[in-house]
Amino acid sequence: MTYPLRSPDSPSPSLPTSDNTRPAAIVTGGTAGIGLAAARLFVDQGWRVLIVGRDQGRLNEALDQLGGLAQGCRADVGTTDGPSTIVAACLKAFGRVDALVNNAGVAPLVPLAHHTASLIEQCFATNAIGPAKLIIAAWPHLSVTRGRVVNVSSMATRDPYPGFFGYAASKAGVELMVRSIAKEGVSAGIKAFAVAPGATETAMFRALFDESTVPRGDVLDPTEVARLIVDCASGRRDDDNGQAIEITPPPPPDAPGQ
Repeated sequence: MTYPLRSPDSPSPSLPTSDNTRPAAIVTGGTAGIGLAAARLFVDQGWRVLIVGRDQGRLNEALDQLGGLAQGCRADVGTTDGPSTIVAACLKAFGRVDALVNNAGVAPLVPLAHHTASLIEQCFATNAIGPAKLIIAAWPHLSVTRGRVVNVSSMATRDPYPGFFGYAASKAGVELMVRSIAKEGVSAGIKAFAVAPGATETAMFRALFDESTVPRGDVLDPTEVARLIVDCASGRRDDDNGQAIEITPPPPPDAPGQ
């Protein structure tokens, strides 16, 4: 195998060996919802997984739900040191990085007129800047494994619900990132995808919209989104390299045209 040339100050890439062949994935926001569902599917398919969360208690609960088959890292992707801490934890646990799933996010529902500078900074730090730093930190290791990046976006980038000014704008950034990766990743063998789900049945979503506003029948199951994420990370959607893939709830059976 030929390894890519590196500048002297770039981090040393992982060097998977013949006895370290099982792929490894990082899943941020992996303690609940879409992230936990994705981690479960990765484990079921033989991957090793590092789930990332900010709260140690929730991290422990998620690891228990995964039957001890994953590793955890308490970190905040939106902080200065969070991204480098996460990549270092994956390398320590598994010696390689094959997939990076940028799923962690914040979604404040606040009228535009009430958005503050700190709220905008929080949205972009977690939803856009953190993922960008993680991609940069993981890049030399992904180039060794010819790995893949999956950024979780949102259908809010197409039709933002009133109050999602900061959320929608920051999520749009992760879609542009995968376009750049698709071009610059050619020489490194790295591919990237954005997954843009519609309303999904998660605790974060229900903290914003109750069932009287958005009935359960009108939202996605987290496992549906997770399945698409894992397909992208596993190479089953390579024809969509650089694209944002939309996934929305199916129309009700009595909808026009059904």
